[in-house]
Amino acid sequence: MKKVLFGLLKVALPIALGVWLVFYFYDQLDEKQRGELFTAFGQANWWWLLGCVSLGWLSHMSRAWRWRYLLEPMGHRVHFWNSYHAVMTGYFMNMLLPRAGEASRAVTLYRSEGVPFERGFGTILAERAVDMVMLLSIAGVTLALQLDKLDLLQERIAQFRAGQTQGADQEPSFWLPVILGAVLLGLIAAAYFVWTKPALRARSMEAVRGFIAGVRSVLQTKSKGAFIVHTVLIWSLYVAMFWVGIYALPSTSTLPPAGILAGFLAGSVGIVLVQGGIGVFPGFVALIVGMYMAPPEGGGLIRPDALAMGWLLWVAQTLMIIVLGGLSLLLVSRSRKNSAA
Repeated sequence: MKKVLFGLLKVALPIALGVWLVFYFYDQLDEKQRGELFTAFGQANWWWLLGCVSLGWLSHMSRAWRWRYLLEPMGHRVHFWNSYHAVMTGYFMNMLLPRAGEASRAVTLYRSEGVPFERGFGTILAERAVDMVMLLSIAGVTLALQLDKLDLLQERIAQFRAGQTQGADQEPSFWLPVILGAVLLGLIAAAYFVWTKPALRARSMEAVRGFIAGVRSVLQTKSKGAFIVHTVLIWSLYVAMFWVGIYALPSTSTLPPAGILAGFLAGSVGIVLVQGGIGVFPGFVALIVGMYMAPPEGGGLIRPDALAMGWLLWVAQTLMIIVLGGLSLLLVSRSRKNSAA
């Protein structure tokens, strides 16, 4: 019962936070600004959004191809389409359950190619480490281009905090030890359960060995050049996807490169913080992109057209994952049924 309740909370809390943020940012707009928000939706050029979706799809195909380079040193020559369907199924499952995508991706490849779960999962974790390096690199470049905007960013954060209720008037010095203490207690509890439960300890050790094997595969792959090319290509397509989507609205099409990179980074953080980025992605994008546009008429925290752009980008990406990921899941399921028949 406790396990079921914990699982439900893991799903419900991030979604609840995202839904709350949807209403929060909408509530920041006055009646005129709400009208401008829906007007901006009507002005969207869907051809630019289609181009955004196409670039996103190419990035997922490149990720599927790159994954094969990590599996080869382990003796697994995986067919591209099986790798692709596993990647898309993982993205689809991640929309439903937090962090379920990595596990379902490894399970899908095990069923289609016989790659042991711990090895497939280990390479996925190794991929995440490489991708984190890329994201931090983009963050570094973005920060270097934003030095003149840091004061304005601090002002926006202060505005956001001022709009919070009750807990917002607490000093940061009070909340920081509480948060750090909760994280520390969580780590201690996790370590205790892993150490005292033999089955859990064995599974944890398998995951660690899988991760080490995954990191080793990055270093041992014979196609290092191709792996690097695909890594750069994946993240270039991510940025290009965001960049192209910005042109869907006339008012955001004039954003400078620094503003586009800052918006991309804000959206990436939003997706990490809340399952699927619901509520957070559009809000974060609007907050940051709005700093490179004229202040909203009538005052307020965000520009309506910037918020509309955030929602358009989020909907385009989410629909792509739902449609293509769902299709991959269906094809994998049918293939498995045909093999069993």
